[in-house]
Amino acid sequence: MPFPLPPPMRLALDLAAACAAVGEVPVGAVMTRSGTTDVIATSANAMRTLHDPTAHAEILAIRAAATVLGTSRLDGCDLWVTLEPCAMCAGAIALSRIARLYFAAPDPKGGAVLSGPRLFGQPTCHHRPEIHDGIGEAEAAAQLRTFFAGRR
Repeated sequence: MPFPLPPPMRLALDLAAACAAVGEVPVGAVMTRSGTTDVIATSANAMRTLHDPTAHAEILAIRAAATVLGTSRLDGCDLWVTLEPCAMCAGAIALSRIARLYFAAPDPKGGAVLSGPRLFGQPTCHHRPEIHDGIGEAEAAAQLRTFFAGRR
C-alpha cells in the first residue's frame, strides 16, 4: 500500500494537474500555517494565462498568503510545491521568511534550492527555511514528463 501524501502536497499535485489541462507547466503550490494542514493560499503556474513571466505557482501563493495575512512576513507559514523552486522563487521564499519548504520533484536544470546555485546555502542569504524534498516526487515527475512529452 502506498504511503499517503500529506494533504497540502496532495492538493498541490491536484492543482498542478489542473493547470496542465489548460496548457500551463504543471506546478502547484499550497501555503499552510506552520506545522498544520490549515490552508492559507493555493495557486498553480499561470504564466501563459496571465501573460506574466513571474506568475510561478510559488510567487502567486506567496502573494495570496501575504494578502490574506496582511503582512509581507510569512514566518509562520510553510510552502508546499510540486517542483523545486527556481532562483526567483527561492529568493521570494527567503525574503518572505517562510519557515518550511516542502517540494516534490527536483529540477536539475532550473532549480535553485538543492540544484544549481543552491540559494539558501549562499552566505548572502539572510533567511533559510527548513527544506523537505521528495514528497510526492514520483507523481510530480510523471506529471511533468507527460506534459512535456505532449509538447514535443
